This record gives sequence, C-alpha cells and structure tokens, in this order.
Amino acid sequence: MQDLWRLSAADLANLVKTKKVSAREAAQAGLARLDAVNPSLNAVIDHRPEDVLKQADAVDAAIARGEDPGMLAGVPVTIKANVDQEGFATTNGLKLQRDLIAREDNPVVANFRKAGAVLLGRTNCPAFSYRWFTTNLVHGDTKNPRDASLTPGGSSGGAGSAVAAGIGHIAHGTDIAGSIRYPAYACGVHGLRPTLGRIPAFNPALPERPIGPQIMAVSGPLARTVNDIRISLAAMSARDIRDPWFVPVPLEGPARPKRAALCLDPDGLATAPEVKAAVIDAGKRLERAGWTVETIENTPPMREAVEWQIKLWLGDGYEAQLEMAEREGDPGALACLRGNRARVTPMDQANYAKALTRRATLTRDWMLFFETYAVLLTPVSGELPFPDHLDRKDDSSFKRVWEAQLPQIAIPFMGLPGLVVSTGLVGKAPVGVHIVSGRYREDLCLLAGEAIEAGGVPPSPIDPVG
Repeated sequence: MQDLWRLSAADLANLVKTKKVSAREAAQAGLARLDAVNPSLNAVIDHRPEDVLKQADAVDAAIARGEDPGMLAGVPVTIKANVDQEGFATTNGLKLQRDLIAREDNPVVANFRKAGAVLLGRTNCPAFSYRWFTTNLVHGDTKNPRDASLTPGGSSGGAGSAVAAGIGHIAHGTDIAGSIRYPAYACGVHGLRPTLGRIPAFNPALPERPIGPQIMAVSGPLARTVNDIRISLAAMSARDIRDPWFVPVPLEGPARPKRAALCLDPDGLATAPEVKAAVIDAGKRLERAGWTVETIENTPPMREAVEWQIKLWLGDGYEAQLEMAEREGDPGALACLRGNRARVTPMDQANYAKALTRRATLTRDWMLFFETYAVLLTPVSGELPFPDHLDRKDDSSFKRVWEAQLPQIAIPFMGLPGLVVSTGLVGKAPVGVHIVSGRYREDLCLLAGEAIEAGGVPPSPIDPVG
C-alpha cells in the first residue's frame, strides 16, 4: 500500500490492528516522509530511525500474540521538545538544556506508548516556548509548509508544521497562551487545548513549575481530522497519578441542546474582515447541521483574563526568567520578556492574591455563560497568520501580535477547553474558527468541530511550498 503517511490516524490504526498493514510498514512510511520533507521545514529536530522501527516491531509482536495493541496501534506521532521522553533532551528550544536528558517519560508520552503509538520524532519550539513563532539558537527556524513566509505558529510550531506536511498522523503540543491552537490555525490543521486536568503532564527532569503554569499550561493534540483529535484525546488522557491536577472526568458529558454563541469582536478585538468571514461561515455550517447559532455582541471578560494570565505566566519569577533568557541570548525570548515588563511587574503578594481571586470570579462568569450555550465560536486570532518573526520587527508589531491573540491568551486563565478547526485558505494563508466550551466539555467542542469540518477544510497533508 502506497503513501501510508497520508492516512488518518484512525484509518491507519484500523489497518494495523487487522493486520492489513504492519506497524513496521507504517513506521517506514513515516520515516521516509520525514526524510523527504523535513529538510525544508525543520519541524522535527531529533529522531532515531532504529528506535522508531523497534517500537513498531513491538506493536506487531503484541498483535501476533493476540494482545490488544491500543487505540493508536502503529500510528506515528511526534512529541514536542519541551516534554520528557526517555533518552532524549528536553531542550525546550534552549542551548542551556541541550544536555538535559530525560530518564523517564512525561505522562502524556507514556500514554501515547500505552495506546500503541510509535514515537516518530521530537518537534521544534521557540526558546522557553514563549512565542507564536518557532525559532531558537539550538535547533534553528521551523517553516510553515503552506507558505514559508508565514509563521508556522508557536510555540508548538514544529508540531503544526509536521502534521500538516504528513510527518506523523498526530502531533503532541502544549498550550498556555495558544501554543497548540495557533500552530493549528497557521498551518491549516486542527488543534485542541483540553481542560486543565484532562491530560496528565509532568516533567521529571525539570524543577516543579510555579502556580501559573500549573493551572494554565496543558498538553494536547494537533491532527488533520477532528476524529483524530478525538481519539488522540482519549489516548492522551489516561490516568497518571504523577500529575496532581489530573481529574478522571468522563470524555462524554450529558447531552446538551445544540445551541452556539458566535462573537466576531470579543472584548473589543479588532478582527480582520477575512477572519470575520471565516467565523460567520463556520456558524452557517453549524446551522446547516441543525445547530441554533446566536450572534452575540460580547462574551464574558476576555481582556481582563488576558492581563491576569500574562502576569501569572511571565510576571511570577520575572527577574529569574529574564536572567535565564539573557544567559541563553535568544532574541525572541528577550523581546517577549522585555516587551511585557511593564505589563507584568510588579507581581507582588497583593497582585498574586488578586489574580487568583479574580480567576474564581471570571471562571464562574464563563461557566454560567456555558449554561446557556453549549459552545462559543470566536476568531482564533484577530488576523490571518502573521508574517514570520513579525513580533521582532518593531515595538508596534510586537504590540499588534499580542493584541491579535486575545482569544487564545484569555481562556487558559479559566482552564477552559478550546478547539481550532481549520476551514479554508485566503490565498495561501489558512483561516479557521475557535470553539470554546465549559470545563471538561471537549466533547461539545468536538461535536461542533466535526459539523464545521464537514463543510470543507484545506487539503492536507501537503508538500511544502516556498
């Protein structure tokens, strides 16, 4: 069978389980595709073909013994370089961590293995996973396969680039401010930021994270079909007691009326006409699928959530983060921290207490909103995918980037799930919609996402273009 790398994860796993294709054949196809296109993308920055084939052979051996190989049997997946994978460096895009070799797997990596997935390679991220652009001083630039002049997104830019180009069928990413959702948007694929506590995560090789990242950062999947997002969520969310925030909530919640809210300019976001058109089109797709869609003037507070999110993320331990960035010498990381200094400092005890107090109030506001609506549709960003490295052009461009990302930055503060569905192209630039729901209601995001996906998506996987 030709071009196994083109298949959905669900279809490939079914072929492997039924012995129509071996896991080794799937792995060989994945490695061949990586060799063919990764040199022009630099999406994968570390991989070991012998180990990939060894993993695949173990899946085939389990099937031969009559054992259940797992829901992702033989499916090649990629892992972002900011989580621990035994035997590999958890660089997080840093020269300072290129020798930080993990001795055991992060829970999300372990869960992929338990599900029978084959770990194909490690994907690139910006230094410290700070930016919506993917470059660093240890691994270099990652390119967008749809248009090399556009950002591949960040911080899971390698993940988005890889899965869009057919390097792996599912890509692992992390998200504290859009780092799964924006690469999905920029590369024309789909990406899910799950609820805090849905997917267990922990890096044994690194110090414990401060409270901000603990309550806002999550792992999640990027994929070319919403169904592949669905099955990868099931695989990634298996219990692991090492994450104290993990909550064993069922993946399917109670049935809800198919009622969606749609907001084009949430909390004063200046949304580009092409982006508005995509969100309106997504709403029409939902209506054709039997949903009631109500256009609303505004959402519960996003802008305030953004300010507190950034304070908890970058303001907590700001001077220590800046000192480490200065030792690393990464221009993008330094621009991120220096450009936000006035916004996030001082993060003193009074601000810390107020942040956590306001988090309770804003989360309540949002959960009450989702008692009325099953899902909310908003822009992913106020703009089409940015020209690469726009945030480093000048001060006004830096501010423009951070303002446009308001919907992505806001929802992590409340721990809400968000799904990006790619819906089309404007020229070469992908466009899509952001679907948000209440806590642990990824199922409602996916239900709406599948209806929107049915109306058409950009072709993928694709060969990289200049």
